[in-house]
Amino acid sequence: MSILAKHKFIETNATLLLVLSFLVVTIGGLVQITPLFYLENTIEKVEGMRPYSPLELTGRDIYIREGCYVCHSQMIRPMRDEVERYGHYSLAAESMYDHPFQWGSKRTGPDLARVGGRYSDDWHIDHLRDPQSVVPESIMPKYGFLEETLIEPDYVAELMSTHRFVGVPYTDEMIAAANADFRAQADPDSDYDEMLERYPGAQVRNFDGAPGISEADALIAYLQMLGTLVDFSTFTPDASR
Repeated sequence: MSILAKHKFIETNATLLLVLSFLVVTIGGLVQITPLFYLENTIEKVEGMRPYSPLELTGRDIYIREGCYVCHSQMIRPMRDEVERYGHYSLAAESMYDHPFQWGSKRTGPDLARVGGRYSDDWHIDHLRDPQSVVPESIMPKYGFLEETLIEPDYVAELMSTHRFVGVPYTDEMIAAANADFRAQADPDSDYDEMLERYPGAQVRNFDGAPGISEADALIAYLQMLGTLVDFSTFTPDASR
């Protein structure tokens, strides 16, 4: 039987085609998945990465709630045009505590993986109030109401416990101090030293400049830490991976 005849026989026999397709997909899947079971860790450990602070975690939930991920990815691909525009390509470790992660390629707005420290808090406030006032071509809706919505850390400990359940290494100490750490990060006059010990590199200030802790405070705290935890001036990728 010629090769063409064999192909025709397989393609015209639905059951046989289904079985052979299943075998090909199974073998391909095993080739990709099996090696992962023999790796000690599938994500390269990177110095500086830590779980989100209570205020940052709250801000991240607001980011997701408002659908910011629909227009903004957080994944810089290792291509010259992306690296030159946004900064160092994204590392898997930078999303190791994200549930869900914020990868993607949909960019109605720019990628935000390295937005931390790129703009001032005042810029973010103006951008939330009236995006077109700072980026005239923007089609982003206004989020000024976030400043007006004050929040309390009533459930942040439970939120952290939920994240610990899926693998985020929040300790009992972190969860017990969640409410205090939430308030301390937004108050530069507070005793925030212990909070910084638990969350190195966390930025402490009144992010929206107004009394009380607002949803804008939490969101800006989250945005201002994105891409700031890893020191890329000293980072060297693991060539064995």
